[in-house]
Amino acid sequence: MTSDPSGEVRRLHEERAVAEGFGEDAAAYDRSRPSYPRVLIERIVAASPGPDLLDVGCGTGIASRAFRQAGARVLGLDIDARMAETARASGVDVEVGSFEAWDPGGRRFDAVTAAQAWHWVDPVAGAAKAADVLRPGGLLATFWNAADLPTGLRPAFAEVYQRVLPGSPVAAFYARSASAADAYGAFLDAAADGIARSQAFRESERWRDDWEQDYTRDQWLEQLATHGGANRLGPAEREALHAGLAAAIDAVGGRFTMSYATVTLAATRR
Repeated sequence: MTSDPSGEVRRLHEERAVAEGFGEDAAAYDRSRPSYPRVLIERIVAASPGPDLLDVGCGTGIASRAFRQAGARVLGLDIDARMAETARASGVDVEVGSFEAWDPGGRRFDAVTAAQAWHWVDPVAGAAKAADVLRPGGLLATFWNAADLPTGLRPAFAEVYQRVLPGSPVAAFYARSASAADAYGAFLDAAADGIARSQAFRESERWRDDWEQDYTRDQWLEQLATHGGANRLGPAEREALHAGLAAAIDAVGGRFTMSYATVTLAATRR
């Protein structure tokens, strides 16, 4: 796994404008974002000492609904009221607020989860808060979908991002030689460090689940608009980015298969 010597991952929770920008089109987010492997969802539910689960940064409820289907009793928490409203419309019980400042009102949970969201939480304060709201033996599980483009498409995406958004983190991400799962190692490292500092958990474990998902050009472009920071692009940048990526996908037949590795850091409350 990679390290994060600059501490950039550990400071992502300070980027509130990005963290609170996903709800600009919550319906598109819910339609286009991928879910998570059923084997992982069932593993988390099975490892929890009971059914009560708090889903931190639940967004539109993609993971929350999966946990409910696996038998958990889920309360979602998200900082964006627009995302929370979309989750409620699908039947998820959601409260609005940041996890670090949230008042649980004396409630305790058997599991605290964060799907694609723990990097928006202060890793030290978040681990301490998770320890506070978990019952003894409860599980903290934070996980991310790490996506790898097909070999033939990644250089084309890298060229488009470098041309439209030169020097951006996304351009660097697509130009990297390491796999996405390795790149996400910094997220796991930051979460593990926060958990260790809390001194409230047993030693953390790392899990990995590999799977694939097919995308058409239009499906990928819709998801692109839901990525972090997309709402901060100017109209010209957005148009150039969409045109370049559309051409790249069309050049490989108008569709492609994304390889996902869902990487998880899990720890049990002492």
